[in-house]
Parts: sequence; structure tokens; C-alpha cells
Amino acid sequence: MSPLSEDMDTPLPQKLYAVGFSRWKRAALRAFVPESQIHFRNSQESVPPGATLLLWGQTPCLKPAQHSVVRVEDGFLRSVGLGADLIVPLSYCFDRTGLYYDARSPSDLETLLQNTHFSPAMLDRAQALRARLVELGLTKYNVGNQTWQRPTTAQEVILVPGQVESDAAITLGCGTLRTNLALLQRVRAEHPQAYMVYKPHPDVMAGLRRWGEAEREQAHQYCDALVTDVPMDKLLREVDRVEVLTSAAGFEALLREKPVTCHGQPFYSGWGLTTDKSPVPRRQRTLSLDALVAGVLIAYPRYQDPRDGRRCTPEAALSALDAMLQKRGGRATPLWRKAFRVVLRQTVGVR
Repeated sequence: MSPLSEDMDTPLPQKLYAVGFSRWKRAALRAFVPESQIHFRNSQESVPPGATLLLWGQTPCLKPAQHSVVRVEDGFLRSVGLGADLIVPLSYCFDRTGLYYDARSPSDLETLLQNTHFSPAMLDRAQALRARLVELGLTKYNVGNQTWQRPTTAQEVILVPGQVESDAAITLGCGTLRTNLALLQRVRAEHPQAYMVYKPHPDVMAGLRRWGEAEREQAHQYCDALVTDVPMDKLLREVDRVEVLTSAAGFEALLREKPVTCHGQPFYSGWGLTTDKSPVPRRQRTLSLDALVAGVLIAYPRYQDPRDGRRCTPEAALSALDAMLQKRGGRATPLWRKAFRVVLRQTVGVR
């Protein structure tokens, strides 16, 4: 069994009412909150006044005067496979004040990064965690099994990761620049001589989100290479810098000490580690990379070990992810799940 660390987060309320969660998420949710009794409800109207609501993402609270809210989202080291493909997560984030990808107002993560003094021991732990993560080549989803090699050119090689444009990370974290094509156009205009690599979001390439042929052709007008089934870690090793809207790939690039330019306002921007085209005025603190890792990967999320179903440390989660990846031989999604993914999603729901 995986031990809990001494600095685990503050316990959630003893009783929680989780509204709108699909059946496939319920068992996993209980594993992350062993200290609470979770009552699953289909509607907020059935929740008694004064109770704490557990809501997924930006689901609105219908009666904010009657209920406090804890919001749940995937963590930053999630799984071997896609959440949209119904792969159970190894980490969730529970936030009492906002959403880490909603730059319009503070979240627990932003408050933690803005105000926490991280001890030398915590910073050493974060440094070791980051080194281990990079050594193992792990990222949020750990998908892809192809390789890509940078061109034999003196040009700067820039990676532009695509996102699902309908996702809340775009709508809540970007200004006027909020499409993949607009980002490609902007990066090309600012770096006309660079070799640009575009990687569509894995949900798109898995057929779980729409991406038309016209969009593919438009992307080719601005990038020099379009890569699909290449693990993000392998791609990051080959490029010189990364330009993003709000993609988590920017955080993964920082972990590998690659320069990152943010055209939106992701959770890792504004702390002195990125070039920010759209700064967040609230974020006034300069953090070291180890301090960012301490907040984002250690103090903020919760982890559970799939080997015993219990909460665990981020270090144990890394080991579990690596073991899962090795067992599958680099194939992130089982073939049976790919074959039946549409039926599966219709059967169990995706929220």
C-alpha cells in the first residue's frame, strides 16, 4: 500500500453531495475523498440547504446562497490514456474557491502559489519529483507510440500544441486569441524563420472531438510539420521552445526547462517562469521552478494508486504511471476500448 505524506491537503467536509457525476466516475471519486461520506444526486434541487456541493468543473451552483461548493477537475498527472476515453484518473484537484484554469478569478491553486512559503525540504522534494518525472518521460496523458526527429537545420524549432477549442480552459483562460489556427498564425508572424511543429490535441486525433479536413489543411499553411501519435515527452526533447494558448503542455515544457510563451493565461503563467503575452495582474510573485512544482504537483492535487485504490503520494503515483505504461508497451489505450469507445461513452455518460 502507498503511504500518505505528512503534508496532505486539508480534509473536505464530512458529508458531500455530488451532483451530476456519471456512474463511471463515482467509484473513483470515493477513493479520492475517503474522509467524506458522498451522496450522489442527479439534481441540485434534491440537496438540502446548507450542504456542500461537489460539482464537476464549471457546473453552475443554482443556489449559491444555500450551498458551499467544492469543484473537481482532473489533475496534472492523470493517466495512461485519455480522460475523454474513460480512463480512470490517478489524480483529481478539489478546489473550494475556483477552477485552476479560470483566470478570471483566483483559485485555491493560485492562492497557494501566491502565498505559500515552501520549506527547503519541500523544495528538495519537488526537485526530486521533477527529475524523476522527466527521467521516466511522463506527462498528463502519456499517449502516443511514434517517434519524431528534429530536422537537420540551424532554425529554431518551435512546438505549438493544439487544444480542444470548446474546452473551458480556452473559454475561461484566453482573450481574443482563442483558436489553434489563430495561435499558429500569430507564432508564424512572430517567428517567420522558425521551424514550426504543430501537435493537435490527442482527443482530436482519437476521434473524440471534431477536427475537419479544412482545419487540417489550414494548419499545414502555417506549420512545417504536423505530428500526431508522438508522446509529448519525446516531442519536447526535440524542440527549442513551446508556444501555447493555455495547454498543459506548456507546464510539461517548463518541467523540462524549455522556454515557454503563453498567449492565454494558464495556471503556470504569471510567476516569472514564462513569457506572458496576456499577464494576470493578480499574480505578483516570482517563483522558482521547484516552488511551482511543489504547489502544482504536491500540495494542490490528490492522488490515488490504482494498484490498491487508496490515496497516495505523487511519488507513488509516478511509479504507478510508469508501471502501467511499461505493462502496455507504450500503447496507451487498450484495443478493445478503442473499438467500443463510442458505445461505452453513450452507455455510461462522460461527465
